[in-house]
Amino acid sequence: MSFSESAWQVFNKTIEDYHVLDDVDNPIKNPYENQSLDHLLYAKCWIDTVQWHLEDIIRDENINPDNALKLKRRIDKSNQQRTDLVEFIDSWFLQKYEKTLPKSDAKINTETPAWAVDRLSILALKIYHMNIEANRKNASEEHRQKCSEKLNVLLEQQKDLSAAINRLLIDIENGTVKMKVYKQMKMYNDESLNPVLYQNPKNG
Repeated sequence: MSFSESAWQVFNKTIEDYHVLDDVDNPIKNPYENQSLDHLLYAKCWIDTVQWHLEDIIRDENINPDNALKLKRRIDKSNQQRTDLVEFIDSWFLQKYEKTLPKSDAKINTETPAWAVDRLSILALKIYHMNIEANRKNASEEHRQKCSEKLNVLLEQQKDLSAAINRLLIDIENGTVKMKVYKQMKMYNDESLNPVLYQNPKNG
């Protein structure tokens, strides 16, 4: 089984586990061995799945403004957790390939393995929910048809992205691609970098 196939199985299990209760406050129960790659992938997809539903909730036009602000803060925190975990997964790959010597003409890919995997996790969520819409009985036939067409595009994208990820890992193993990681260095959550935060006397 290729890496992408294995990751896809983990992502779909995560999404199915979440939807047993379908509750953004339901705590994660990661079934995989701690510090294993599958454990990291499950945790990553769980964050994505909870945030997917938080994004739905906050778009309710009748939401209480105070609740909306709390949700916005929670989504911001979730985004930071997502970034931190993606970078941690990249560290896992860096350690895996630390003894691989890149060739003198090795190229650098536009994104790291973990950020490509991040896209695959989101894609799993899109496919799950688009499939629901394509088969929703109380929706119009036109709606179901349009969603079926979108679902086919997403499935093709999943096939292409999976192949690209597998190819990237093979190229890293062969030394034709040099793995290089840059931290995202997000500034808006950092009290020392966000002017709105560091100019606030309460944070001084």
